Amino acid sequence: MARPDPFDPVRNAILRQVRAAFNQGKVPTNHTPPSDEALFVKNSPIRMVHADVLGMMIGGIRGLFLQMLHPAALQGVLDYSNFRKDAEGRFHRTAQFISVTTFGHHQRAQEAIERVNTIHKRIEGTLPDSTPYSAAHPRTLAWVHIAEASSFLEGYLRHARPDMPLAEQDEYYAQMAVIGRALHADPVPTSVAEANAILREFRNELTTSPEAREIAQFVLAIRPRGFPAPLQQAIGAEAVMLLPPFARSMLGLERPGLAALPARATTWGLGKTLRWAMRQ
Repeated sequence: MARPDPFDPVRNAILRQVRAAFNQGKVPTNHTPPSDEALFVKNSPIRMVHADVLGMMIGGIRGLFLQMLHPAALQGVLDYSNFRKDAEGRFHRTAQFISVTTFGHHQRAQEAIERVNTIHKRIEGTLPDSTPYSAAHPRTLAWVHIAEASSFLEGYLRHARPDMPLAEQDEYYAQMAVIGRALHADPVPTSVAEANAILREFRNELTTSPEAREIAQFVLAIRPRGFPAPLQQAIGAEAVMLLPPFARSMLGLERPGLAALPARATTWGLGKTLRWAMRQ
């Protein structure tokens, strides 16, 4: 019989705190382990990237910043979301969707995708210039998809595995494309080269606005229950650091500079601790 690890209580305490942070301050009463019948096999790139909690937190904020630069994506949030009153709830639902589609049983993943598709069909309206928009438009969905996928991968490369082989990065995008296509996004990249090309292609469609800048500042000021304020500040600073320069400029965000050094040290230490706590 294997001897119990004396550090298990420490690991379990850390895991409870992490799960509480992703469940609006409450520790869930049950935890569903990854399914052997998920959309993606164990140890594949998408599961490795999405299992890195710190990289996903930083990447999630970076992705949201980028999404707000697309007029239709921004207007959908302004018209239909109670983001300001329920920011934690929105982050929680996004995290749950990523978790289910990456690690859950394939039937649960498909059900989650269909629920999102149904919601998108109801989100439509007009932009300030009277142009109609729809959250179900393939190109709007494509920007949301590339913003998230590129941000999650950037967070992972910076904080977990900077030497990730290019072939595995390509496979990550190919696996994410499975979800993107199921959500009716078009185009979706299947490699790093395609992702970079799509990001360049969208540049002319992105715009800045007072609303986008306000949301960016609002996100940086969020203090989720269960997360110390200095830690959340460090995560926000790292997300800003990872933004492309044009996006920081459009959102009125400054590159942290020397102030990023303590944030980098904080997030590096946290990432190392979380990976230790979550190792099997």
